[in-house]
Amino acid sequence: MTPIQAFAAKITENIETVIIGKAPNIELLLVALLCEGHVLLEDVPGVGKTMMARALAVSIGGEFKRLQCTPDLLPNDVTGVSIYNQKENLFEFRPGPVFVNVLLADEINRATPRTQAALLEAMQEQQVTVDGETRGLPRPFLVLATQNPIEYEGTFPLPEAQLDRFLLRISMGYPLPADEKQLLTLLRREHPIEAVRPVVAISELKSLQPSVWNVHVDDTLMDYVVGLVSATRVHAEVQVGASPRATLALFKTAQALASLRGRDHVLPDDIKYLAPFVLEHRLVCKPDSELRGRTPTTVVAEILDRTQLRI
Repeated sequence: MTPIQAFAAKITENIETVIIGKAPNIELLLVALLCEGHVLLEDVPGVGKTMMARALAVSIGGEFKRLQCTPDLLPNDVTGVSIYNQKENLFEFRPGPVFVNVLLADEINRATPRTQAALLEAMQEQQVTVDGETRGLPRPFLVLATQNPIEYEGTFPLPEAQLDRFLLRISMGYPLPADEKQLLTLLRREHPIEAVRPVVAISELKSLQPSVWNVHVDDTLMDYVVGLVSATRVHAEVQVGASPRATLALFKTAQALASLRGRDHVLPDDIKYLAPFVLEHRLVCKPDSELRGRTPTTVVAEILDRTQLRI
């Protein structure tokens, strides 16, 4: 077992005391953690989105804060604010919840566009600018955001620019009956999330992250990644294709996945597996295509089927 696999095994075992039967989702969260990328957890209410994000945050032993997004949340509630200190006769900066290693933005689509925009600089540049002064955020900095895709009343859909900042979009899905029964056993007394404790250190994560970039990616696979992303830009039913940021995201996540699976090289199957999680939320289909039932999911599946790997 490699050091990264041992690191991932400890976190996975810890999270699975809270979330049952979601090993593939946990693996994707670990991919994002190694890449220091942000994750959008999107699904119907009550399937464990918030619990999974919270369990991951606690497991890595970093500073964690939860931001409950509401329509009255202001940008300064996210980034922080300068307050005048009469005793010292100067302004003091009070950091907002964004100054953490892991920020859980719960129901992010309930925040107004102005507040959502406050997260853009933090997510991309890992810094915030308040009162003309730029302040760096702790490293690593990871945003885990949840949203309910079927509830539209009182929500503000995330703009394409912000969706592009999310490395991956993950859907939890309903548990299997056997897993749901096991949940009933776990929840007889207090919620198991209360017993979750850190099992790794932030310093351990920082020491392992550089090794991910040493995972070999063959030139033919680089061409394959570029080909997949380029195909989204010329597809007849796509209005907005994936950006170069998506190309880099697919490349980096493939390296991280290979590393988690104990390999020093990327396979074509790694790229095929990750493409839907990396690309779908970045695509905008044409209105007439949507009327015919065409979605980013069907488009990405079609592109994966059509794009050939040239050896």
